[in-house]
Amino acid sequence: MQKSEIIEQKFTNFAGKIIVIPYIISIQMEQNLLRIAIQSKGRLYDDTIGLLKEAGIKINRSERALLVRSNNYPLEVLYMRDDDIPKTVAEGMADVGIVGLNEVMEKDENIKIVQHLGLSKCRLSIAIPKHAEYTGPQWLDGKRIATSYPHILKKFLKEHMVKADIYEITGSVEITPRIDLADAIFDIVSSGSTLVTNNLLEVETVMESDAVVVANKKMSTDKRKTLDELLFRFQAAIDAQKKKYVMMNAPKANVEKILSIMPESMKSPTIIPLADNEWCSIHTVLEEKCFWQIIGDLKKAGAQGILVVPIEKMVS
Repeated sequence: MQKSEIIEQKFTNFAGKIIVIPYIISIQMEQNLLRIAIQSKGRLYDDTIGLLKEAGIKINRSERALLVRSNNYPLEVLYMRDDDIPKTVAEGMADVGIVGLNEVMEKDENIKIVQHLGLSKCRLSIAIPKHAEYTGPQWLDGKRIATSYPHILKKFLKEHMVKADIYEITGSVEITPRIDLADAIFDIVSSGSTLVTNNLLEVETVMESDAVVVANKKMSTDKRKTLDELLFRFQAAIDAQKKKYVMMNAPKANVEKILSIMPESMKSPTIIPLADNEWCSIHTVLEEKCFWQIIGDLKKAGAQGILVVPIEKMVS
């Protein structure tokens, strides 16, 4: 879209007087430029940068830059703290954001979740000292619980009609029971190793979380088109990570038996004749976990020379 703007240029004439000459220029306005807020560091930062790369979007970030423009896509990346992203998107300072579902639920801003990415999976759980005998949510009644997620915790306690004191703390939540600041904690759990290190036992999983794409509800039509293309690329990259391209040789007489082993959800595999008229090559796409479940059956059915190749992109 073209936008006209009046510019005033100052000159000094031969008499030494300053004169002002107004003139009109046209500025190309990028109405479809999308600003996306992402975490500035940590596990989700690594996952997000990896996903952008898989989606073919080039981002060259200098060490101190907080706002970086892609050089091959109408996108600019805003780097910030994860707990600031929901509000930033809600207020329109960024059009979209990639952030953990846990932060979205905690901040409870007026934004829209447009895609689950399945990255940086974790859960929000309650953990107590290992020596304690947990009897259910009622065990928390009258206890002090340390957390960085008071909003989600309050909802959980209300649902179970439990009255507990919430001790809000940022960082190092897991150490609070050891120094007698809390009786229990409510925090992010990934592998659970941090809990083990601090002699804590996970007793309640309140919610599962993964990375999600959130969007401002008042986004323009042009920016929405840019976002739709971005989500399409994300999905293609995510689908490719879950699946493998599988090639195998087999006697033609065994083809029907091999095909019967393939999952019904897969479309008809490609069958290619080989130099030996009695043999053929079968090509298909399988989910990686599915492949490992049926590999033995494929071999028993006569498949040989099975080759598994990663898929860079997959467009449905």
